[in-house]
Amino acid sequence: MAEYRAYTVGLDGHFVASRPLVCADDAEAIEKARGLVDSHDIELWSGDRFVLRLVAQPGKADKSLPLRPPDEL
Repeated sequence: MAEYRAYTVGLDGHFVASRPLVCADDAEAIEKARGLVDSHDIELWSGDRFVLRLVAQPGKADKSLPLRPPDEL
């Protein structure tokens, strides 16, 4: 299992929240990160390795998955 972090990207391009993910591989991490996309983009990282950026879909706002506030990054 590998450790990942999904970062919520604010409108100014800075990270505003994050969520840790533990997944078997990149494919699983990407699937979990897709569920976090709402009105903000999500960047997925594994340590210092950038995996991908998921672009927000206009009009979609799902607050069902809590993210950590910026002071816990």
